[in-house]
Amino acid sequence: MSPSILVVLTSHSELADTGKKTGWYLSEFSHPHHVFASSSPPPKITVASPKGGAAPLDQSSIEAAKDDEISVEFLHKQSALWEATTPLSQILKEGIDGYDAVFFPGGHGPMFDLANDKESQELVRKFWEAGKVVSAVCHGPAALVNVKLSNGEYLLKGKKVTGFSNSEEGAVGLSEKMPFLLETRIKEVGAEYEKTADWGEKVVVDGKLVTGQNPASAKAVGEAILKAIV
Repeated sequence: MSPSILVVLTSHSELADTGKKTGWYLSEFSHPHHVFASSSPPPKITVASPKGGAAPLDQSSIEAAKDDEISVEFLHKQSALWEATTPLSQILKEGIDGYDAVFFPGGHGPMFDLANDKESQELVRKFWEAGKVVSAVCHGPAALVNVKLSNGEYLLKGKKVTGFSNSEEGAVGLSEKMPFLLETRIKEVGAEYEKTADWGEKVVVDGKLVTGQNPASAKAVGEAILKAIV
């Protein structure tokens, strides 16, 4: 029987007060998806978002991936995945028994909605407490930093975790526009934050928790998710 992965995308499209748009980051979904699709048997993929419907794709990530064959093909052939996402409320109503893992791609959008979305937090708690894989890449771990378990402890407390670093945020000039800095928040909730050089590949696996630092880590995150659910 094929495994099943729930991918949760942001519904947020405004980049603070910059007048620019944001959303989820193309390569951070395309590369894990390519890994999944290339496995045998390939897992079933369900895509959800807080609001449901079309999940906003960060247009700058399309430009960044213009020479990335995997992302270009994904953009042109898989748009149905993000143009009609399932609302998180419906996923919670239907239950998570049929899923093996939940995965949060990044982009700056999750910093604004998934970080504080109560339904997303409930979903993550349910996955974790059911012994399922919880995974995220780049800004995706924003969806995990405020999740508390049934015992009142932060999910990430005492865990080894990575995510978009403060120095990488500074390099893209958005530190002052974020509602919080992801690396700082990961440390604040008691996690052991790990990173490599800016823009280098870094994946951290702590039991059923899989996190990646940045876009360069997306493929390896997909591979780690597959390994964790086999």
